[in-house]
Amino acid sequence: MNLQLTGLHHVTAITGDAPANRDFYTRILGMRLVKKTVNQDDTSAYHLFYADRDGAPGTDLTFFEWPHSPRNRDGASTIARTALRVHGHAALDWWAARLSAHGIAHSGIVEQGGWTAVFFADPEGQALALVDDKGAAGGQPWEHSPVPVEMGIRGLHAVTLQVRELAPTVLVLTEVLGFRQVHEYRTEQGHPVAVFVTADGGAGTEVHVEHGQHLPFGQAGRGGVHHVAFRVPDFAEHEGWLLRLREFRIPSSQVIDRFYFRSIYFREPGGILYELATDGPGFTADEAPDQLGTRLALPPFLEPQRASIEAGLRPLA
Repeated sequence: MNLQLTGLHHVTAITGDAPANRDFYTRILGMRLVKKTVNQDDTSAYHLFYADRDGAPGTDLTFFEWPHSPRNRDGASTIARTALRVHGHAALDWWAARLSAHGIAHSGIVEQGGWTAVFFADPEGQALALVDDKGAAGGQPWEHSPVPVEMGIRGLHAVTLQVRELAPTVLVLTEVLGFRQVHEYRTEQGHPVAVFVTADGGAGTEVHVEHGQHLPFGQAGRGGVHHVAFRVPDFAEHEGWLLRLREFRIPSSQVIDRFYFRSIYFREPGGILYELATDGPGFTADEAPDQLGTRLALPPFLEPQRASIEAGLRPLA
């Protein structure tokens, strides 16, 4: 079987305050809350999914609510930044003005790694970027967003990993997962960043890897990223990826049915958690398209616990 990851599926981060998190990502960034559910391994915690109009794979930025988690500490073994995509330089101008109007510090429009971007952080310090995706296909901003559709966030663009030793991370990205290195650039501080793409490359397919001994060891926490997931088209290829990991003797979680998609988790040599996630069944498996994110959605195996789960969650509104 010819296995090919088709891009980023979702990025899952950590918040300590779900109501404030929802306010920022829906009201300020204008993303749609497409699924309000719980962490299936810790049902005391919300799992919130923000995405495009349809909750399409490749557009999801998700959050676990862990208020007692320590604050994120950037450094080796962490995902240091999530880049989101918008259409055109005019959109970046609009976003720079919007962020300033809401008192959010940002970089202004800068060039980095072959892309034009605005860098900023959410109120908990989550490092983000908005990138001009050069008109790439995919992602439909929600028409009921407070952000005009033509300026709306269309999905994920890239993630930036930080590792001290590049070679082991490259081995897994290229030899196991099929990414290819396309170029390298340097940060404002002069540190090297290698860029890898999967499938046809471009927006939504990139992994940037900052590397070097200058990096202290980091720790994911509130205001940081928990893991990145890559897209697998269907269940058959997903089983193929499990076999491929076994061939390379990479320990994994095996296949886990998350109801909205199936997942395989494993850690790459730099200590960063990867997930391979299927495109389907998708978020309309239990909610109509116009009702996405309007109620607490639970997969069937958690439905019998609904009363106790709801009792343990604080309201988002």
